[in-house]
Amino acid sequence: MPNKTTFRRIPKIHLQDTLKDLLSGNKISLGKAITIVESKHPEEKKIASELIDQVLPHTGKSFKIGITGVPGVGKSTFIEAFGKFLTSNGKRVAVLSIDPSSNKTRGSILGDKTRMPELSNDPNAFIRPTAAGKSLGGVASNTREAIMLCEAAGFDIILIETVGVGQSETMVKDMVDYFLLLMLAGSGDELQGIKRGIMELADHVLINKADGKTLDLAKRAKEEFKSALHLFPSNSSGWVVPVGLCSAIEKTGIEEAWKTIEQFQKQMKANGWMESNRKDQAVRWFRERINHQLIDDFYSNPGILNEIKEKEEMISSQKISVRKALEELFS
Repeated sequence: MPNKTTFRRIPKIHLQDTLKDLLSGNKISLGKAITIVESKHPEEKKIASELIDQVLPHTGKSFKIGITGVPGVGKSTFIEAFGKFLTSNGKRVAVLSIDPSSNKTRGSILGDKTRMPELSNDPNAFIRPTAAGKSLGGVASNTREAIMLCEAAGFDIILIETVGVGQSETMVKDMVDYFLLLMLAGSGDELQGIKRGIMELADHVLINKADGKTLDLAKRAKEEFKSALHLFPSNSSGWVVPVGLCSAIEKTGIEEAWKTIEQFQKQMKANGWMESNRKDQAVRWFRERINHQLIDDFYSNPGILNEIKEKEEMISSQKISVRKALEELFS
């Protein structure tokens, strides 16, 4: 007997009350709203669609920063130090941290609230760890909606932390205003080791753990990265990608990194790039969701599933070629 799809029960919410509390900046309501958006339950999916439509007029004012880097680079430590710096300067900060997922439960493994204890207790901060699931680049499928809800809740800065597993990070780049790549000196990542594609996506390269005995090594790495970036094609925004040093542990280089980001904001607003980029991102998101919807509809058709199984059995027993099976399936 086939397994029935089961759904995690989510307490029913009153949409208008949740919306009102969300727009007032209530973090509990924000958490509930994100849970609804992430739900696969048919009823919650309908509520999520209406909720997103109603928050749409209240979005677009936040600045979104994607943060990536290989495991061990200190992303969570950096985000906590960076987040605390921002809140101490009057900013409300939301962190959407995409964690690796358990193969069994699909739940989040690392739990960034435990890795960012100071920031998680900050009244001006909100941290939401989300399981990456099967998404490429360590990006949860509903991250964009979660970003919109954080914007509606009045957060000035939204930080999106990726798993940093070496898969495509273009999904992150396509939902943020600024893409920050954290690097380590002396880890084999310099120049030949780091993926060229990720370097080309970066708006800012920041070498973390530039302290103590590794400071001189970090300074040399900084110059190597700067030289390498000169070989890349010019950025369409006209922005010259900077390379900086920081130590999240010693909290050095954090203020300088923020000043660089502020300079980017000012320059991109002045030349109109930020507005046009956000419009392009929205269109690409729509096209991406079309593809996802087509796939979901295709595989939810019982007749199609039965035919696929029959074709698979024929292919495995070499009774039909893959090409012929595809032709028959889509004829």
